[in-house]
Amino acid sequence: MHQRSIRRESVSDQLYAVLRDQILDGSLPTGSPLTAERDLAAEFGVNRHAVREAVKRLQQARLIEVSHGGRTVVLDWRHTAGLDLAVGIARAGDGLGLPGLVRDAMEMRACIGADAARLCAARCSRREAEAVVEAAGRYASTGPDLAVLGAADIAWWRLIVEGSGNLAYLLAFNSLVGGTLEVADGPIDLRAAELLDVDAHLRLAAHIAAREPEDAERLARDLLSRSVPALVERAGELT
Repeated sequence: MHQRSIRRESVSDQLYAVLRDQILDGSLPTGSPLTAERDLAAEFGVNRHAVREAVKRLQQARLIEVSHGGRTVVLDWRHTAGLDLAVGIARAGDGLGLPGLVRDAMEMRACIGADAARLCAARCSRREAEAVVEAAGRYASTGPDLAVLGAADIAWWRLIVEGSGNLAYLLAFNSLVGGTLEVADGPIDLRAAELLDVDAHLRLAAHIAAREPEDAERLARDLLSRSVPALVERAGELT
């Protein structure tokens, strides 16, 4: 068998990435057996421990499944994988490039943010509502620098999501702003229409403080959806 080369640093991480991308782009199709550990070790010139670590990560990501008989097969990742695979999807082929993923993440962000604003207006404590209003006031005095506004916007939305009382939304928010989906990877200039609308931030905070969930949801959806068309247009230019 011809031996393929692989960099020596973080060997198991590299091997995991190679196998992950082969699963995502269909080179390792759903239902096919994963190459045996000893053959993977020989193919990439790595030790069996690195192979076992990579295979373990594939299993944790729900990309493969070890059957009772010990046979390891590739799963249909579109049915089994979770948000933690987003970075892998961004790097894979099959038309799932980064611009499209950022667009998808922004659409999810708009849906989650709108409902979080609704729930926050309906559920949050008075102290939480006051914190949202105060943060909106600080946002209004931040100035026109988009990078600074972006950081202040994240801090403000975190208060809203926490005030919603929905743990699943909070965990998704963490992925969107600092984890696997990383909305911040989208060009900041494409979010200008959203970030520069200080009045909308102030009005949304007021709806939450006034316990107006429907109005809060409507305004939040409008505000968070403004970046999506620009991202779609940019993605079209890059394809």
